[in-house]
Amino acid sequence: MSDQHTFQNPAQRYPRIAPPEQHQREPGLDRQLEPGADRGEHTYRGTGRLEGRRALVTGADSGIGAAVAIAYAREGADVVLSYHPDEDADVQHVVSVIEETGRKAVPVPGDITDWQHCTDLVATAVDQLDGLDILVNNAGKQIVSERLEDLSDEQFDQMFKTNVYAMFWITKDALPHLPAGSTIINTTSIEAYQPPPIRIDYATTKAAINTFSKGLAQQLAPRGIRVNTVAPGPVWTPIQPTDGQPQQDLPEFGQSTPLGRAGQPTEMAPAYVFLASPESSYVAGETLNANGGVATP
Repeated sequence: MSDQHTFQNPAQRYPRIAPPEQHQREPGLDRQLEPGADRGEHTYRGTGRLEGRRALVTGADSGIGAAVAIAYAREGADVVLSYHPDEDADVQHVVSVIEETGRKAVPVPGDITDWQHCTDLVATAVDQLDGLDILVNNAGKQIVSERLEDLSDEQFDQMFKTNVYAMFWITKDALPHLPAGSTIINTTSIEAYQPPPIRIDYATTKAAINTFSKGLAQQLAPRGIRVNTVAPGPVWTPIQPTDGQPQQDLPEFGQSTPLGRAGQPTEMAPAYVFLASPESSYVAGETLNANGGVATP
């Protein structure tokens, strides 16, 4: 498989997948995905764009978070990997990839819906990396609910605690440690603009992330801290078979995009690298859409 620097037809870089109907219990594991996803272990080639940087990435055990953690290490950064304890098998693989790169990897298990854990997570990151200058709030929850009447208060609450509150808590605790030149990158979604009727709560949290990030970008710009977001489209990750999609829809996942296929996690990583690097020094309050060509506002 070619790396991200190879000239190629983007529609054909990866095959159009047709995943069989499958189900995993939340939070899901990369190693159980069929077919497997590319997180960049063999396809992401770094060029030193983040040399000496110190990053905290949430949801770093699998999917987009794992791809970002691997890419950051390949670009020269040390990484703290926040993950749910049930995903230990996945995170250990990511840790080994980062350490083979020659960078430091610090796995920190815990539940980010708990305020105390978020506080402790930031403290651990600062202590283990001797500071912090990249924060990626990526961990997320996505569950299908066909009818609003079937959307429980518990699910709605957990959706906001995972996707919005954790971002708020972690960012607030990290800010005193972020020097000028630091970057905050939050993961939103195409569904912030195109909310599907079966994921109203998820789409609402992603719209909230967009609004939070654009407002915070204006607040922090005078302090030399940039805030941006990445809005992925359909990307093949464990969030899909853990009730993020109806099982019967999985065989056609991502095929309706203009590029005709779902994205792979490693294809998201360059967006996060760009927004973390000094190359994007005049980019703040931006939403970078990485969605296979789907039109957005």
